[in-house]
Amino acid sequence: MARLGLKDAFAKYGATLRNVQWSVSAWAPDRSLVLSLWAHHYRKGPGGSAEYFGSASRWSGPGNQEFRENLARAFREKARVRLVISSTEETGHVESGDDASKVKKGFHVREDLFGQVVEYDGNNYVIRFTLASGGTK
Repeated sequence: MARLGLKDAFAKYGATLRNVQWSVSAWAPDRSLVLSLWAHHYRKGPGGSAEYFGSASRWSGPGNQEFRENLARAFREKARVRLVISSTEETGHVESGDDASKVKKGFHVREDLFGQVVEYDGNNYVIRFTLASGGTK
């Protein structure tokens, strides 16, 4: 996994962030949704899949509304989701809902994983990823 800046990570999928300061989601030309998801929100899913979960209400800011709208559309349309993993050692800061733009983080692209939003209630979400070959993570 190559370490990149957020803009470059999204560009790997052909996606352009609306605003590099606060966007964490964007649509790619192939109509897949690219999401930046926290590494510490990972869990093993069924059948060896990888799941990322969270609550949109945990944080606020301009990117939150965009994230919710994009997530709702992807859930409704059963769109493919592509993954940018955001990692930080300051998980407590992130989980408290404080401004995560102020924490040191790195981004990794997982081009080998394809996902789908399997749960979304307007706040809580689960995105399940499997290997492109149909195998397990």
